[in-house]
Amino acid sequence: MRRLSLIGFVAALIVTTASAADWAPPSADKLPGDAWGELVRFGQHLTNQTYAIIGPEVADAEKRYAGNNLSCQNCHLDGGAKEFGLPFVGVFGDFPQYRAREGEVGTIEDRVNGCMTRSMNGRVLPLDSREMKAFVAYIKFLSTGRPVGAATPGRGAGSMPELTRAADPRAGAAAYAENCAVCHGEDGHGKRRGAKGDAAGYAFPPLWGPDSFNNGAGMNRLIAAANFIHANMPFGVSLDHPQLTTDQAWDIGAFIVSRDRPQKAGLDGDFPVRSEKPVDAGYGPYLDKAPPEQHKFGPFTPIRDALKAAK
Repeated sequence: MRRLSLIGFVAALIVTTASAADWAPPSADKLPGDAWGELVRFGQHLTNQTYAIIGPEVADAEKRYAGNNLSCQNCHLDGGAKEFGLPFVGVFGDFPQYRAREGEVGTIEDRVNGCMTRSMNGRVLPLDSREMKAFVAYIKFLSTGRPVGAATPGRGAGSMPELTRAADPRAGAAAYAENCAVCHGEDGHGKRRGAKGDAAGYAFPPLWGPDSFNNGAGMNRLIAAANFIHANMPFGVSLDHPQLTTDQAWDIGAFIVSRDRPQKAGLDGDFPVRSEKPVDAGYGPYLDKAPPEQHKFGPFTPIRDALKAAK
């Protein structure tokens, strides 16, 4: 029997019923062959085949900005255009934006470089580089027609009910073997298109290990990972028609975030306003007294209650 919080159930119901009926991102293929159209299409290409353009195996060493062979669309599905697949749609109008992780207002370029140094485990793109301009142009293009500051139904990965227990990595290992290993491998290291060194990336990305995202990435937080898994995995499902139960998604997420991956230096500087730190951040320091394991696997409601009481 699933043990779910009432707040989580209501949140999931609201997100599901608010799913965008008019979800129809624009197509870059329809743009003319002018400078704008070419830059947007390059941004799409960068999103879909990051590993082949700025990955660690590309021939030009100066272009090796990414530290792994993932592509941006491994997280931002369908080139950032999938509803509840962490889409870029509507993102452009959110910036400049206060970012709790940095404790300051950041630009969309800052956000791109946050992904470069965390999800891609690499280094920052120069602000005046063609690659940075292309990413920003493509994100702006996918946000065409979305009002600045307005909510975009279909953004994020949805929100499913939270467990009132801790997510269980051991149960997640069994559910992973049954539902995920066929694509991502029993060792979680993914399946390459070719051979190591050919800059051809992965048919199915690694979820942990040396060529995956580092521990400072958003996908290394359980709430983000579990909701993404529930709404999008196995590949091809949707938030409205998931294949995994909520328990399975939480436990698989716990198993994935429990695995070894690259470590990012300086994470103790994240979230300088400690009260703004997400309850599922898997690394300290913390404002509350909950143990690190609870921050990593939950349950999270007691942590939220303690933080409210402290305020």
